[in-house]
Amino acid sequence: MSVKIRLARHGAKKRPFYRIVVADSEFPRDGRYLEKVGTYNPLPDPAVINIENERVKYWMDQGAIPTDTVKSILKKQGFFSNPA
Repeated sequence: MSVKIRLARHGAKKRPFYRIVVADSEFPRDGRYLEKVGTYNPLPDPAVINIENERVKYWMDQGAIPTDTVKSILKKQGFFSNPA
């Protein structure tokens, strides 16, 4: 079982709204998921991003792999910043 942190699309036609979810890689994109760890709304300028950092860190420690899009969102939020 490969666990991924990815986006699940919601919202109306041409009005996307995404949930950041932790799901088995075999589950459908908008289907079942293990846990919702945040939201991403790309429509406002700047985009609105809400993330539960503790839960994302927990799942990554358990071996969950973020998709490329989620990884870029996490970088924008400073999740991968190295403490100096």
